[in-house]
Amino acid sequence: MHQIDVILLDERLKRQPPHYATEGAAGLDLRACIESPVILQPGETHLVPTGLAIHLADPGLAAMILPRSGLGHKHGIVLGNLVGLIDSDYQGQIFVSVWNRGHAKFEIEPMERIAQLVVVPVLQVGFNVVDRFDASARGDGGFGSTGKG
Repeated sequence: MHQIDVILLDERLKRQPPHYATEGAAGLDLRACIESPVILQPGETHLVPTGLAIHLADPGLAAMILPRSGLGHKHGIVLGNLVGLIDSDYQGQIFVSVWNRGHAKFEIEPMERIAQLVVVPVLQVGFNVVDRFDASARGDGGFGSTGKG
């Protein structure tokens, strides 16, 4: 297992440190490190601290903040920026932009699991400027060019 540095900025995380819920889990749950409940009205967003700072240190890695599928499907709670990206050299606290796209108010409780963190490999590329590309089956066909399914 790859190891990264983490600072637990909120004392409560020392009792509930981030972990994988199952052996096959891809994401670590991120918790709302807030002192009191936050009410999100429909259409509102709120920036929620996670009490956690990471340093990936390896430019071949990035971390993605993704919504929890149950919150999104059942309550309309997703990320305000849809997905968060943490670069390998970022060292500050992770915050989650929580957006209520649902039709009812939603209460975020202190230490509630609000998102998940997935560490992914990254390949940095250089650009080779050309005048045209070799032909391919798809070409420059845009949205929907390969059919419905």
